[in-house]
Amino acid sequence: VQLVESGGDLVQAGGSLRLSCAVSGNPLNFNTMSWYRQAPGKERAFVASIISGVGTTVYDDSVKGRFTMSRDNAKNTLYLQMNSLNTEDTAVYYCKVVAGVGALQRTYWGQGTQVTVSS
Repeated sequence: VQLVESGGDLVQAGGSLRLSCAVSGNPLNFNTMSWYRQAPGKERAFVASIISGVGTTVYDDSVKGRFTMSRDNAKNTLYLQMNSLNTEDTAVYYCKVVAGVGALQRTYWGQGTQVTVSS
């Protein structure tokens, strides 16, 4: 499984960006698909997840109401629509998928895409 993020850019506060994550496998085959971010000097942090089994999307409180995660199964692509961006959203954004169960479970990460929000 390979994941390739794109869409990161420099944007002014209040602006929007849409990140994409191209997945080499069919998103329907994954248990969980997520976006994480890592700001300078901080640990990688959860942003949003789609949980396939229950068809639920969950968000961190810091992005709830501003970010929307979606997927296009036909294009094998995950998206993160980010609106009302602020400087605290500056980070490298990573997509992550989890496949398999039990001892066969595997986690895959993309290489990240940089989002910089200027004031």
